[in-house]
Amino acid sequence: MIRYASNLICLLFLAVFLIGLTGISIIKAQDKDAGLWTTIGIEVKVVKKVTASFSQEFRFNENISELGTIFSEAGLEYKVNKHFRVSANYRFTLKKRLDDYYGSRYRFFVDVKYDKKLKPIEITWRGRLQKETANPTRSEFGGIPEYYLRNKIGAKWDLDKPYAPYLSLEVFSRLSYPRFYAFDNIRTSVGMEYAFSKHHKVDLYYMIQKEFYVSHPETDFIIGLGYLYKI
Repeated sequence: MIRYASNLICLLFLAVFLIGLTGISIIKAQDKDAGLWTTIGIEVKVVKKVTASFSQEFRFNENISELGTIFSEAGLEYKVNKHFRVSANYRFTLKKRLDDYYGSRYRFFVDVKYDKKLKPIEITWRGRLQKETANPTRSEFGGIPEYYLRNKIGAKWDLDKPYAPYLSLEVFSRLSYPRFYAFDNIRTSVGMEYAFSKHHKVDLYYMIQKEFYVSHPETDFIIGLGYLYKI
């Protein structure tokens, strides 16, 4: 029964992944770009069930020729039980503008995470509610917060090896005026985690990010590389 359920879940996630990968945009014009996202992070167990984290990320765009985004992120996570975790996080971002200066952004977000192991697959879900304020002293819409609800589902294969392949699909739903859509951005990813030890882990992935419901929707093809140190 478990094997049947695992196979069915594999097929469902593969179908969802392929749908997100190909995407059907109602707007014909598409801009395309290649990017590189690099991340380094650290996790520290503060007390039982509470973990603190900090990460630094650099995102290159314009066919990996330009440093488009830099952000620092910190958070606290609480393990409710073996399936559920909740966290509160803050992110400070510098994002390159059209005038080649970097504008600041401030983001607060709360995550709820759920995972369930159906050997050899681990099913994950993450719900995120975020508020972001961009360029508070600049532009017509500077300082006006944007609210998003983000849902991410994933499947990771536990092969009893140091490496674990995975795939995921994330949908962005805008909650703030002037636009309310079921989604306006979709990310599909396939990747591989490799644990050198219980303290050191790297993550290599390929992501396709598609915009919707904008005048010039962009599709980004992204290679990601991350390193995490756990204390």
